[in-house]
Amino acid sequence: MSGNVSWDENGSWSATNTWGTRNSAGRKLDLAHWQARLDALRAKHHVPGAGLALLVDGTVYELASGVLHRGTGVDVTTDSVFQMGSIAKIYTATLIMRLAEGGELNLDAPVVDVLPDFSVADPDATKAITTRQLLSHTSGLTCDFTHDSGRGDDCLAKYVEAARGVALDCPPGTGISYSSVGYNVLGRIIEVLTGTVWDQALKDLLLEPLGLTHTMTLPEEALRFRAAMGHLGEPGQAPDPAPQWDMMPRSAGPYGRVIASAGDLARLARMHLTGGVGEDGTRVLAEETVALMQRRVVDCPDKWTVSSDGWGLGWTLYDWNGVPGYGHDGASIGQYAYLRVVPSQGIAIALLTNGGGAREVYAALYRELLAELAEVTMPEPFAPPAEAPSVDFAPLVGTYRREGVVITVTEKDGAGQALYEFVDGMKDFSEPLRIDLLPVTDTVFAGTGVGAAFSEDYMPVVFAALPDGTGCVYIGMRCGPKVA
Repeated sequence: MSGNVSWDENGSWSATNTWGTRNSAGRKLDLAHWQARLDALRAKHHVPGAGLALLVDGTVYELASGVLHRGTGVDVTTDSVFQMGSIAKIYTATLIMRLAEGGELNLDAPVVDVLPDFSVADPDATKAITTRQLLSHTSGLTCDFTHDSGRGDDCLAKYVEAARGVALDCPPGTGISYSSVGYNVLGRIIEVLTGTVWDQALKDLLLEPLGLTHTMTLPEEALRFRAAMGHLGEPGQAPDPAPQWDMMPRSAGPYGRVIASAGDLARLARMHLTGGVGEDGTRVLAEETVALMQRRVVDCPDKWTVSSDGWGLGWTLYDWNGVPGYGHDGASIGQYAYLRVVPSQGIAIALLTNGGGAREVYAALYRELLAELAEVTMPEPFAPPAEAPSVDFAPLVGTYRREGVVITVTEKDGAGQALYEFVDGMKDFSEPLRIDLLPVTDTVFAGTGVGAAFSEDYMPVVFAALPDGTGCVYIGMRCGPKVA
C-alpha cells in the first residue's frame, strides 16, 4: 500500500483507507489510484509532504503523502496541518458576509461608516471605498505593505492605522488589484462589529459552528497538531527546511494566516457547496449569501497567475470551457495551498503542500482529478506560442510603480525586458529581478528568469489600461500604474 496511510488522532481509520469506495451518489472513487498519483507526483517534483482532500457528493476523503519536515522525517498524516497563506481571505470574506447577512454591515456603504479612522493617501478615495470593493479586490488598496504591528490584540487596529498613508494601486472601482491590505481592513471591520479580535470571531462564527477542529490561526495553537514545516530551494532539487516556521506577523491573519488540514479546508468548501449549511445541519450562511459570493464582480486582465477569469466576493472565479468553478490559492514561507470547487458536480479538491515544485504537482494532479470527477478540462500551462507574434514595445516602455515595487520596462533590438525592483518596506525582500518578456499577444507576455513562482514555467506579465487611460502592468495579479 503506497502513501502515508494512518490512523487518525482518535485511533480510527480515516476515509483515506477506503481504497475502492462508492459514495452515496454511486460515483466510484479509486482512492488507491489517487494515492499513488499523489505519491508519484510529489516525489517527482521534490515536494516533501502533502495533504489532499476530495469532497465528492458530500463526503470528504483524505489522503496524505511524504514528510512534514525533511530534517525530522515525521510523516504527513490526514490530520496534519499546513499554513494556507491567502486562502485565509476566504475565511475572512465568509465572516464579513455573515455579518452583512445579519444586517450589521452594508456592503455598499463607505468603509468609514464602520471605521471612522480609516483613510488612505487619497482623501476622495477614503470616502468612496466600500466593503464590497474590499471583498472583490477593486478598492485600489495595495497588496505588499508589510508592517509588524506586534502580537497584541490591537495588532489589526495598529496595522490599519499604519497603512493610512500608503498609495493606492488604482482609483477605487476602476480595476482589480490583488489586495492584502484590503483584507486586513475587512478583518478590522469584523473586530469592530463583533467586539472581539478577528481570531476569536473566526472561531465563534465559523470554526466552531462547522466543527472544524483542525483549523487555527496562531502558531501556539498549531503546536497541538502535526504541523508542516515549509521548505525552500532551487527548482528541480530537493528543498531544505525554511529558516523559520512563519515570517508573518499576527496582523497578517485576515489575509494570510489560517492553518488547517486539507480535510478541514474541504469541509469549509462543503458548507459553500450546500448553500451555507454545515455537515450537522447548522446554517452558517443563507443560500442567497453563498450565491452572491460566487457571482462575478470583475473580470481579470491577468487570467493566468492564479488561473482567474474573474473575482466574486472573496472567491476567485474560473471558467473551464463553459464549466464554472471557484476557489483560491495561497502561499506562505515554503508552503503552498490550492482549492478548487465545481458546484455543478458537487466536487471540491484541497491540496496543501510544504515546498518544492508544488505548482507542478497541483497542475498535473488537478487536471487529472477534475477531468475524471467533474468532466472539467483545465487550461494548458501558460507559455509563449511556438511562433511569437510581432510586438511594438514602444507604447509599453516606461516605469510602473505600486507600493513596494518599481517595474521598469525597456526594449532593445525588438526584445522587451522588465526590471522588477523591491522598494519601500519591501526593499530587502529580494534582489532585483530581470525578466525577459516573450510575446504571447501584443499585451500579454511570458516572463522568464524568475523561476516558476506564479505558473508552471513562466510568469504572466499583462499590460492593460485603466478607465482613465492610464497604462498599467499586472505581475502577480497586482496592478502597477505607469508613472513615467
